This record gives sequence, structure tokens and C-alpha cells, in this order.
Amino acid sequence: MSNLHSKPKVIGVGLNKTATKSLAQCFKALGYQNQSYSIDAFQLYRQRDWPALFTIMEEFDSFEDWPWPLMFREIDQKYPDAKFILTTRVNPDVWYRSLCKMAVRMGPFNKFEQHIYGYAMPQGHREEHLAFYRQHNNDVRNYFANRQDKLLEICFDDGVSIQALTDFLNLPPCQFALPHENKSDNVYAGDSLWRAHLHRVLFQCRWYATRWLRQKKQNLRNLLKPGSDS
Repeated sequence: MSNLHSKPKVIGVGLNKTATKSLAQCFKALGYQNQSYSIDAFQLYRQRDWPALFTIMEEFDSFEDWPWPLMFREIDQKYPDAKFILTTRVNPDVWYRSLCKMAVRMGPFNKFEQHIYGYAMPQGHREEHLAFYRQHNNDVRNYFANRQDKLLEICFDDGVSIQALTDFLNLPPCQFALPHENKSDNVYAGDSLWRAHLHRVLFQCRWYATRWLRQKKQNLRNLLKPGSDS
């Protein structure tokens, strides 16, 4: 665990499905105490309860995922020495397909995406999501346009330089294996809502069946262990 308050705060301001979990692993490798997505914090954001949100932030060094990318302006005003990292995908379509895959695996999203993008499932709303993605990234770039020392933009699809990351954060050089968290499963990534729901049901059936079989195999192995009661 890092020493709290020993570093300026660092905020990942990329949207979800831009390798935010990979960024979190980098933060942890560099010694930051990281806060990822938080339902409680997101509810406070919706209420615009900034004092309560900043109280949460006092306990951590780095942040990524909801609601932190949505409040980069307020964080910048509260913490003038904070730094911001914008994670992006190699192109907007790759980001959208990744979002669609996540919706098949886990959706519908009533806690975050429904309130952020306006839809619980992205399928059927491609242009709206792409517009949101482009607008958010441009808003971040424009906000920090005259303070380029405050913002680093990285894309894990293209590869990330550890030295560029440590130089930006004013940290001594170090080496660690770059992560790639949340690798997408081979699931439906198309734009049809009814197909997405169908594939979601099939995916979840396979997932539960696999877990059931794994548990049965484990139970059988336990029964066959020497000395086990039969």
C-alpha cells in the first residue's frame, strides 16, 4: 500500500472499455492506492454531492472508471496538482464493439450506462454512443489544451511506454509487465439488439453450465482423494 497523500492524485479520464482496468494495474504497479468504479460514488455524482465525493478521494491516490472520468473539471479545480490520463481505443468502432461485447456478457446496464449513455444496452444506438465517445475525448483534450503537462493520452491497443508514463507522473524509472485486463471473450459484437439478447442468454447458459461442470469435477476429485469418506 502506498503512503496516502504522498503523491499528486492521478485520474484516468477515459470511458469504460478503453483499458481502464489495465490502467488500474499500472497504477498499482507504480505504488498508487487505486479506486476503481464505485456505485456509491456514482450515486453521489448524480446528486452532484462534490464534498462527499472529495471525501472519498482523500483516501486514494489514483482513480479510473465511473464516475471519475465524468468529473475531470471538478477534480482539476479541487486538486490543482492532479494529473489526468485519457485512455482511448485505436478507433471509435473498436471501442463500440467492445462495449457491445460487454453488454452481451453482463448487460443490461441499469446502474451506469443507462444514466451515462442514455441506454441500458448499446446495440441499436451506435451513432449515439460514438458521438458520446468522440465528444468526451474532445472535451478532455480541449479542457487541457493549454496545460499539456496535466494530460497524457495513451492507447493500450497501440502499446504504452512505461517510461512515458513514469516521466509524466514524475516517478523514477521502473520496469513492469504491461497488463491487458478484461480481454474480450469471443461473443457477439454486432449492433442488433435482439441478437444481443439472444447471445446474452446463450453466453450466460454456457457460463453457468461450465461452472456447474467444474464444481461437479471438483466434488468428484474430493471423493476420490485417499482417506476421504465414501
